[in-house]
Amino acid sequence: MIRRCNNHDFDLICTIINDGAQAYKGIIPADRWTEPYMSPEYLQHEIDNGVVFWGYDEDGGTLAGVMGIQQVKDVTLIRHAYVRTASQKRGIGAHLLTHLMELSDRPVLIGTWADAVWAIGFYEKYDFQKVSAEDKALLLKEYWTVPDRQIETSVVLADANWRKSRR
Repeated sequence: MIRRCNNHDFDLICTIINDGAQAYKGIIPADRWTEPYMSPEYLQHEIDNGVVFWGYDEDGGTLAGVMGIQQVKDVTLIRHAYVRTASQKRGIGAHLLTHLMELSDRPVLIGTWADAVWAIGFYEKYDFQKVSAEDKALLLKEYWTVPDRQIETSVVLADANWRKSRR
């Protein structure tokens, strides 16, 4: 079951993000890795800035994955998509992404690490495509708040609605 997360889920969201993010350790640049990957303070900052988390409740009480959605200007961003390591490869991310896509009538953008080929491949299965390096830099500066180093080491993927709007 997919449900909107609430304040009671805060610690669990943080736990899921930090567990799922272990896949990035040693893959993303070492200067971008932190322990924990997402601190409770940063998670609260993201929520305060409009990221709304949705969760996949696997067994009627335990969240197995989370994914955030954020409305920024004229687009929807998919943010912080993580599934517990023990629950991966079961379609949880796909269910969450499909659900969040249905919530938006705007173009959808997703940012991820350039070296996270599995994440990029996952989004490409759902008709997201990487934008050009030039568009990536512009989009990350326009819709996200990330340091230049993260812009250098990331990609942005766009849905068909965004691609149509650029023609």
